[in-house]
Amino acid sequence: MKEKLRLLKARVGAKLKVLFVNEKRAKRIIFFSFFGLISLWLLWGIPLPTKLSSNKLPVSTKLFDRNGKLIYEIYTNQRRTPVKLAELPSYIKEATIAIEDKEFYKHYGFSITGMVRALRNIVFRQKLQGGSTITQQLVKNSLLTPERTIRRKLREFALTIVVETIYTKDQILEMYLNQIPYGSTAYGIQAASELYFNKNAKDLSLAEATLLAGLTQSPTRYSPFGAHPENAKARQETVLKRMVEDKKITQGQADEVKATQLTYAEFTPTKAAHFALWIKEQLAEKYGERMVEEGGLRVTTTLDLDLQDFAQEAVATEVAKLKKQKVGNGAMIVTRPKTGEILSMVGSKDYFATDEDGKVNVVLAKRQPGSSIKPLNYALALKDGKVTPSTAMADIPTCFNVVGQPLYCPVNYDGQFHGLVQVRFALGNSFNIPAVRVLALNGIDTFVEFARNMGLTTLQDPDQYGLSLTLGGGEVRPFDMAVAFGVFANQGIKQPLISILKVEDWKGKVYEETKPDDLSLTGERVLNPDVTFLISHILLDNNARSTAFGESSYLNIKGHPEVSVKTGTTNDRRDNWTVGYTSQIVAVVWVGNNNNTPMSGAVSGVSGASPIFNRVIKEALDKSEKGAFNQEDEGHSWPLQPDGVVGKNICWQTGLLPPGDEGNPGCQTRFEYFLADYLPQKETGERTDLLIDKVTREIAKSDAAPETVETQNHPIYRDPLGSIYCLDCVLPTQPITVRYPLK
Repeated sequence: MKEKLRLLKARVGAKLKVLFVNEKRAKRIIFFSFFGLISLWLLWGIPLPTKLSSNKLPVSTKLFDRNGKLIYEIYTNQRRTPVKLAELPSYIKEATIAIEDKEFYKHYGFSITGMVRALRNIVFRQKLQGGSTITQQLVKNSLLTPERTIRRKLREFALTIVVETIYTKDQILEMYLNQIPYGSTAYGIQAASELYFNKNAKDLSLAEATLLAGLTQSPTRYSPFGAHPENAKARQETVLKRMVEDKKITQGQADEVKATQLTYAEFTPTKAAHFALWIKEQLAEKYGERMVEEGGLRVTTTLDLDLQDFAQEAVATEVAKLKKQKVGNGAMIVTRPKTGEILSMVGSKDYFATDEDGKVNVVLAKRQPGSSIKPLNYALALKDGKVTPSTAMADIPTCFNVVGQPLYCPVNYDGQFHGLVQVRFALGNSFNIPAVRVLALNGIDTFVEFARNMGLTTLQDPDQYGLSLTLGGGEVRPFDMAVAFGVFANQGIKQPLISILKVEDWKGKVYEETKPDDLSLTGERVLNPDVTFLISHILLDNNARSTAFGESSYLNIKGHPEVSVKTGTTNDRRDNWTVGYTSQIVAVVWVGNNNNTPMSGAVSGVSGASPIFNRVIKEALDKSEKGAFNQEDEGHSWPLQPDGVVGKNICWQTGLLPPGDEGNPGCQTRFEYFLADYLPQKETGERTDLLIDKVTREIAKSDAAPETVETQNHPIYRDPLGSIYCLDCVLPTQPITVRYPLK
């Protein structure tokens, strides 16, 4: 029995041993098979690190307008002239290392500091960022694609180790300086030196070298020839700061370089320079520098090149006429509000202007809007029922006592006071004091939130602003003003602006495509169409603005009486605007000086930007009504009265409903539109006893001496802020005080 048990145990043990050996063998087979597949997936087709150059032939990218006309060609050929590291000034090498990889000579291809910084940005700031060293950048740009995938990153890791093994640090740096893109057609420091400064790299000054060193991280964004040339200078200052930190130059040298005025080689885009460079920037952000400059993209934009040329000529011609008025520059954007398509973008009077920085695209810059922002203020008050188009506001000397701020006493542009003014005429004539009163009703916090919702993205913390915000006390971009006024044009729908309709490559592969018909009025509703009708009707009413602008002005567009328009001029005359629209076209025009120097007093709402606006919006509307941008736009486009808007006769002086019936109203009347939910009250003929100054015959101040005043009974009107206005007294000359916030 014992012997049988021993034999049985031996047999079981032998089988278990075989199974154990087979299991280990199977695990090894699975492991090495999996490792082999992973290696095959990772390394299949990987370029040899000994071939640090691109084998692909570059093909140019072309930008077209909406009708297929060529706007701009991003040049195909790579300008590449190798140079020896030893032939270059030491500060080229030092500047590059300082800004790109300060630990270059200490690590073996990977920077722990950079990787930690990138991880921190990804985790805490939700911002995708690489921690690439110079070696990694060389590998990525010369051997791999810029795609952001795990496979590409693993390949980069493997190739970086090999490159660091077979090349010296100086060899790696030399290859980097000869192969990295510096923007446009320039690959390598020598080509960049020729492109930007028309000289050899060995002859670059410290100022020129530090500027070029800053380009490689994002050549389109930092290019002095790009859409934002100011970024190049800011990036150069970052390079200098890093070099000072690394003790490669002194602070004195850095300060001297900052003050150096660089002279660039001539750079000549063909047409629509600001728009083309802005499009290139967008493409580079989405597809990468290399794809844009070598990938043969064919980009159909929203631009109408004929309208663009017309607008560019109009801006240049009209600004030239204003030279005596000390106007140096102008800018304009024209859009199709239903879809948000940008039909024209004129960033300055002349991209190559020497008297102004023509390369700055003012359409994307922040400027003070003056009174052109007032329609948003009134729209908010109408929406909330705080005023109606007939609400009378006291346009009298007023000082606002704002907590924590000096006493604010606004004045009208014409230096006069106009008594009791109804909202239609206050907005139409752009009177300042009623507008400030309306903002006090709305509240600054509420208005800032509303304006941002309308599209004015640059208005941020309400605590930064005072009641002058409705007179242009904040900064906005012409680009955003086109969005905000597009809301009025679209009966309350905010449509984001677009500039690209289609991106494909030269072989016909489509990367993205947008059909305008699919975009029509698909944005977010931010305002009721009843409110937009009231604003639009006020802004197209020539009678409502005739006191300030006259019966005949540039705000009247021949053949297009349906155009709603608003001007704006800052009190210091640094910015002058005209903004207008129909349901088919929105046009925003700015004139001024890039350096913020004031224009002369002759520039006003009836001059300056308005002649440009008049010419261009007429041309755009003529084209639109013939179906040039879309067949559905044919014909005139008057704002249609919504069901929620009703018409009433009101008393011409107070804006209240007549006390009598239709046959005997009891006051002189005029016609006005209202939101059905917010009708004015009936006029009651309210009277009260007032203390009247015996000499001036106006309402006496509260601190007047008793012997100088007398009590009289007069008809009065109380405006929404509670200010009492005597209907038959002399217009007051002494300011009243209004506390803000209102109680």
